[in-house]
Formats: sequence, structure tokens, C-alpha cells
Amino acid sequence: MTLVFWLAAAVITYACIGYVIWLWLRAQWRPWPVRRGPVEPSVSVVMVVRNEEAVLAQKLRNLLELNYPANKFQIVVVSDGSTDGTESILREYARNPQVRVLNQLAGGKAAGLNAGVSIAHGDIVVFTDARQAIERGAIRLLMENFVDPEVGAVSGKLMLGDPVTGETGRGMGLYWQIEKHVRELEAAAGSVVGATGALYAVRREFVVDVPPETILDDVFIPMNVARQGFRVVFDERARAWDRPDLGTHREFRRKVRTLTGNCQLLQLAPWLLRKENPLRFEFISHKLIRLVVPFALVLALAASAFLPGPFYRAAFWIQLGFYGLSLLGSTRWNLGPFSRLSDAAYTFVALNAAALVAFANFVTGRKTIWMQPILQREIKA
Repeated sequence: MTLVFWLAAAVITYACIGYVIWLWLRAQWRPWPVRRGPVEPSVSVVMVVRNEEAVLAQKLRNLLELNYPANKFQIVVVSDGSTDGTESILREYARNPQVRVLNQLAGGKAAGLNAGVSIAHGDIVVFTDARQAIERGAIRLLMENFVDPEVGAVSGKLMLGDPVTGETGRGMGLYWQIEKHVRELEAAAGSVVGATGALYAVRREFVVDVPPETILDDVFIPMNVARQGFRVVFDERARAWDRPDLGTHREFRRKVRTLTGNCQLLQLAPWLLRKENPLRFEFISHKLIRLVVPFALVLALAASAFLPGPFYRAAFWIQLGFYGLSLLGSTRWNLGPFSRLSDAAYTFVALNAAALVAFANFVTGRKTIWMQPILQREIKA
């Protein structure tokens, strides 16, 4: 039991702070800065949408108002089996010569990305989603990184909150702030493991076809860039904004989907665990170990409950107190100075619960994406 407790504690500690400490030390010992400079390559923004009529017109306006030369800026939108007003909105915007629109009948996001890239003519392909608003100068800032010939892909920075009031530090906002810090450290001395799906750019020649069932294209594509010998970097200046809270249930489902995608990557790309992956250690540390943490938490609690001695008894009650604090955090009550602590505890427990559900999805083969036969046609104005 003693060995079980300390092994579980080691896994939890490494996943939470050990990897971050190692990244910081590596960045201090072997910094690898990115060469940046003004450059204006041709850019194609590729976006796959499904039933996004509530936000689509606003997103398209956002893209068309970005600070980038219109003659070098193409927008490719693939509608994946939309059944609301999405197609009519796209038909209106297809009148703009910068916008290309393709309609496919429920082929899934991965198939939509492949279709969109196939008609993209930019030297750089920028991937984004419908919900987030991109800051006006973000594309130019992303492009500056491609002055460095070693850079094959650049991830932007997702901000959870409002551009006026700033970023939130509660709930998923707190988790995302920590995640961005990890990515900054990864990029400081090498490459980021994956990218921010809301905003990332890739040299056109390094974009690979995404398997139809892929959940995490924003990991699969960047990891293939690294596999080809080029860096995937993180530019904290290039920002996109999203709402900080989509509702507890929806946020939980989204996290389950992401963590299920981490498991799925091992099936789609087994080379990720082989020497041909230059980021193998980072991939395991960043993406896979966090899937083991929920089991380590259960083992640590169980072991400390049965082990004798004041140390293990104290460890047991501290763990119970932490989980009790997370329950208070789930109520969203105002606990004064304890609110931030209870919110952090709740976020930690919710993320690990999502990891358990993701593991169950992976083992049982439960699908978290839609996939049907594809029929494509271009939408004209």
C-alpha cells in the first residue's frame, strides 16, 4: 500500500507541477527564440461549420475586417450538413470574391477540413472556429513567425472572457491560463504539443489530410508538422476571444471530447509513441499522463485510508477536505475569500472526471463526432 500511495502521488505531482518545472528549466538552459519580422504571404482561412447561424454572420464580418491585404486573403467555409439558416448566410457572403463556400452533407469536421484545404490557395492556411472573435491584427502577428524558416506552424492564444473587461480567472478560465503557460514554456525551447483550435496557422505544404474520424485536428496537424522536422510555436500576441462559460454541462462535454481525442490519437497515429516523433516526451507528459491522473487520485485516497500512521491519516483527511471544497465550488456560492480556492478545486475535480469519461469512451468505442457519407457542392451567390 505504501508503494501504491507514493507512486500515485508521484504521477499526480508530475502531471500538475513536475512537467512545468522541467519545461521552465529547459527554457532557461536551452532557449530557442523565434525569428520574427514583417511579411505578407498569401493566406487562406479554413473554417468548418454546422448549424452556426447564431454566430456565423458575426464571425464572417470579423474575418473580413481583419488587418490583412484583401488580395492576399481568402476565406474558405465548409458547411457540414447544416439544417438551420447557415447555408443562406453563406450564400449571401459568397458574393464577396474573397469568400469560397462549400456545402457537404454531414461528412464530419475532419472531412470538411480536408475539403476546405483542397480549395485553399494561400501559402499559409489558418484554421479557426465559428464561435471565437479574432483580434484585428492577429493574422499579421501569426505571419511574422514564418520569417523563421524552421517554423512550420504557429498557434495563437485563446482568451476566455471579454476584450473590454479582460480574461476570467475562474472555472475553465483558470485551467486555460495554466494550459497557455505550459504552451509558452514548450515553445520557448522547442515546439508546442498541438495548437489552439480557435486560431492556428500552418505552411500549406505541411498540411496533411486528416483521417475522417479525427477529433483533435488541432493536435494531429501540428504534430505532423513536427514530424516533418519543423517547429510548432506559440505566439501569445495573436489572440482570439471566446465566452468563458458555455454552461457547466456543455463545458464538461467539450472537455470529455478533447480528452477522448487524446486517447484516439494513439490509434490514428501510433508513431506518436515512437522515435520518429520528435516531441514524444512532451506528448506523453502533456497529453497522456493527465489521463492517468484520475486513477492515481483514487489510488492515493484508498491507500491513505488503509495505511497506518499520522502522516497517512492527515493525507487522507486533506484529500477528503479538498473534494469537499470542490463540492462547495460546484454550487457557485459566494464563499468570500474561499471562492477562488473552491472554484479551483471544483475545476480540478471536473477535469479529472472528464478524463474518466473520456477513457470509458475510448475503451467502449463510443463516438463523439458525426460521420456519414459525404456529398459536396460549392455554394454560389
